Amino acid sequence: METDIFNHCLPRFRLLDDSQIRRIHHSVLRILDEVGVRIHHPEAVDLLASHGARTISDNVVRIPSFLVEDAIASAPSNLVIYNRNRDPVMELGGGRIYFGTGTDLPKTVDLKTREIRDTVAEDIVVSTIISDAMPNINFIGSYGLPKDVPPGLHYIRCFQLEAENSKKPIFFTAESKEDLAVIWEMAVTIAGNSEALTRHPFLISYSEPTSPLTHSSEAIAKLIFCAKKQIPVNYTPALLAGSTGPVTLAGALVVAVAEALSGLVVHQLTHKGAPIITGVAATTMDMLEATVSYASPEFRLTHSAFADLFHYYDLPIWGTAGCSDSQLPDLQTGAEYAFTLLNAALDGTNLIHDCGYLGQGFVASPELIIFANEIIDMVKRYMQGFVIDTDHLAFEVVKRVGPGGNFLEDEHTRDFFMEEHWRPTLFNRKSLPNWIRSGKETVNDKLIHQAQEILKTHQPEPLPHELKRDLDKIWDDAKKKKRT
Repeated sequence: METDIFNHCLPRFRLLDDSQIRRIHHSVLRILDEVGVRIHHPEAVDLLASHGARTISDNVVRIPSFLVEDAIASAPSNLVIYNRNRDPVMELGGGRIYFGTGTDLPKTVDLKTREIRDTVAEDIVVSTIISDAMPNINFIGSYGLPKDVPPGLHYIRCFQLEAENSKKPIFFTAESKEDLAVIWEMAVTIAGNSEALTRHPFLISYSEPTSPLTHSSEAIAKLIFCAKKQIPVNYTPALLAGSTGPVTLAGALVVAVAEALSGLVVHQLTHKGAPIITGVAATTMDMLEATVSYASPEFRLTHSAFADLFHYYDLPIWGTAGCSDSQLPDLQTGAEYAFTLLNAALDGTNLIHDCGYLGQGFVASPELIIFANEIIDMVKRYMQGFVIDTDHLAFEVVKRVGPGGNFLEDEHTRDFFMEEHWRPTLFNRKSLPNWIRSGKETVNDKLIHQAQEILKTHQPEPLPHELKRDLDKIWDDAKKKKRT
C-alpha cells in the first residue's frame, strides 16, 4: 500500500545568495564605521557616543559594527499588530505578507469628474471606508494631505478620520514630535490607557532619514518618542540612485541600508527590544524627466535585495507595491500594479504599503484600492502554490474517466474545483457574446461603480460615541494650540 507523502509546491524567489548578503552587510558596516552618519539631534549623538560611537565634526557619528550587530539582535523578530478592538490581525516577521494603502498624497483623481484635484479631508474618509471594505487590505495608510485642513494639522486630522471610519490598524505619518504626541494621545484614548496600547498596538508610525546618510532632528525625535512609548515605528530611507545615493544599484542599496541600520541603533539604544519595522526604498531618478520612478525594474531589484538582507537579519520588513508612475488609471497602471504586488509578495515583505498610488507618489485614486485588492487576491492564490499527493495527482480519476472521457461530470472535479481554481470578481472571463449582452462593462467601469456602491452601502464599525467625542476634544485642543 502506498504511503502518501504530502508535498506542497510553493513559489520561491530569492535574489541574493549567502555570500552576496555577507558582502553587502560588510560594506554597510564599513560605511557606518569609517564614513558615519550625520545626526542633527544632540540627545541621539550623546547616546551613541556613550555606547562607543565616535563623534567627529558637524554632527557626524561613526558607529562601530558591534553596536549595529547588537541592535539587530535586540530588535524583535516578530511584531503582532492589532485592530482597535484588540484582535490580532497582522504578525509581522518571517515571510508573512500584509497589504495596505500609502501616505501623504497631495492630489486625488476625483471619482465623479475623473479630474486630478487637490486632496481634501473627505478623500481620507472615502479611502478609509473603501479600504475597510476590502478583505485584502490589511491596514489603513494616512493616504492624503488634505488641502482643506489647516497647515501643520494634516496628520492629526487624517489619523482621527481613519480611526473613526475603520477598525483596521493605522499606518500614519506625523510632521513633528508634537503632532506624534497628539496622535499618541488619540490612540491612548481609543485603547483606554497607555498600557493597553502598548500591549495591543493598532498603529504604526512612519518616519525616515534624509539621504544620503543624514538623520534630521525631527526624524530622530519621532524615532526616540516611539521607542520610549513602545509605539511600533517604521523607519525607512527613501534614496534615489544617481541623486541622493550612488547611481549603481549595489552602491545605492548599501547606503540606504546604512541609513536604516543607523536609525535602528538609535532606536534600540533608546529602548532595547522596542518594536520597529525597517527596510529601504532605493529607487532611481529618471535622468530625462527628473522624477522618481515608483515602478522601475531597478526599484524592484533593490526591493528584492533588501528583503533578502533583512530576512537574514530576521527583522520585520517594510516594502512598497500597488503603485504606478502613471497619472491616471490606465494600462500602465495595471501592468505596474501587478508587477509590484507580485514582486513584493515573492520577496516576503511583511508590511506592504502604497496601494492606491499614482503619479510617482503624488496622486491618489480611491478606486485603485479596489483594483489592488483584486490583484492581491490573485497574487495570494499564486503564492499558495499547489499540492502534490495521491488525491491531487488524481491517477484513479484519470483511470476512471479514461481516454476521451469528461472530467466535468466527475465527483473529483466537484470536490476540488473551488479550492484549486481562483475566480476574479473584477476581471472579465465572459465570452464575447455574453460580455456584449451584459453591457460591455470594462474593469474601469466596474471599479468606479463598486467604489460608489461601497460608499453608499458599507458601514464600518463606528467608534463609540464617547470616544468620538473625546477625539473631537483632542482635535479642537490641537487646533487652538496651533493658532497660538
